[in-house]
Amino acid sequence: MMASTPIGILLKNLLNLIYTWHPRPPFFYGWLVLGVAAVGAFIAASVSQTVLAGVQDLIAHDMEWDRKTIALAATLGTWTSGMTMPFIGRLVDRFGPRWMMLSAAILVGLGLIYMAESQTVWQFFFSYIIVRSIAGPNLQNLIPRTIAVNFFNKRRNLAMGITSLNRITSESVNIQIITALSTAFSWRSAYRILGLTAIPLSLPIFLMVRHKPENVGQLPDGASARESEELSSSNGEKSSNERKWSLREIISLPSFWFILTAEFVAVASTSMVVFQLVPFLVDGGMTQVTAAGALTLGNFLGGMTVPLWGWLTDRFTIKKIAILIVLSAILPTLIFTMVTPLDLGFPLVVVWTTITGAVNVLGSMMLGTVFNRGSFGTVTGITGPSRTAAMGLGPTAGALVASWRGSYNPIFVTAIVGYILVIILYTSVKTENSPL
Repeated sequence: MMASTPIGILLKNLLNLIYTWHPRPPFFYGWLVLGVAAVGAFIAASVSQTVLAGVQDLIAHDMEWDRKTIALAATLGTWTSGMTMPFIGRLVDRFGPRWMMLSAAILVGLGLIYMAESQTVWQFFFSYIIVRSIAGPNLQNLIPRTIAVNFFNKRRNLAMGITSLNRITSESVNIQIITALSTAFSWRSAYRILGLTAIPLSLPIFLMVRHKPENVGQLPDGASARESEELSSSNGEKSSNERKWSLREIISLPSFWFILTAEFVAVASTSMVVFQLVPFLVDGGMTQVTAAGALTLGNFLGGMTVPLWGWLTDRFTIKKIAILIVLSAILPTLIFTMVTPLDLGFPLVVVWTTITGAVNVLGSMMLGTVFNRGSFGTVTGITGPSRTAAMGLGPTAGALVASWRGSYNPIFVTAIVGYILVIILYTSVKTENSPL
């Protein structure tokens, strides 16, 4: 009995040491957290809409399904992901991200392995929807963006852009991995391998991710206590950064609804187009590998530009940059209706995805500016169902329109109308609480 006591104490101390340990880099810890969050984004990207869009034909051919079936899986998975966001948003504001990201990474890994064994449409739907609902908010969207808002003030939108870069780069890499493995072996082998990879990758996430810079003895942006106090007293940021917004206060702010509506339309328009890009190219005579390559390259370049947009919004205003991005997306979307895939399809897909890479994060950047770190997780959780409803609507709506009309042009025209509406809504965003 007495001999077991020291062992128990030793084990407890060891576990406490592991739990409290963190690296001490010679730079601001927030940059390290953003880097580690990229590991979570990689895990989640395996079931993202963009990746599924890139490999949908491989799965559909093997399972003898049509594209509308794959699109429906993407829609339901994304919608379910949105339904979990309010719950996850409140949890991360209260408890922090470490345990949630750890458990999510492990569950996604196990879910991918199960999905690889699917033999019926119902098994595939069940596994994909569950994995997608866990992966999206915990590893790809809500929690990484909350971390960015909590660790950064002056460079907040740059940090938000990096989380988007993590997501988009991970999607680009996953498309190529799954396409290569599926071509060499099968789509089942591809997802099985990614599932087995995800589980050990959960460890560095758990060890290094923290909720706020204060958890590692630092302040936002790595500022000194004096710098932080001077900044707070000069522009009144302290109260707004730490303020806990009530649900009534959030929904009573007109700008909240302008941002919410604009984000819904922008995300729905973009996801409707992006999910049909590979089929658009393949139906026009391009090979699956080449079409997936166009989407991959565009995704990658789009991801590389998002931090640049974030950096610009930190120096100008998020509203002006958001309007510029959406405005720039209109012309290439229009050109889609005028060209054939084999002529200009490849470069046009690359240009379009490069421009629209930032569209899905613009709403979060605006919300982060308005509500700051005190309630960003909660606000993101509230807006999550709308965002994911829009993202889920796009693939199915696009597939149905393309099948009904026998043409992709109505999809592109609808997206153009949506982007025009987004510009009008973003122009209407005003608030007295933060500069936009």
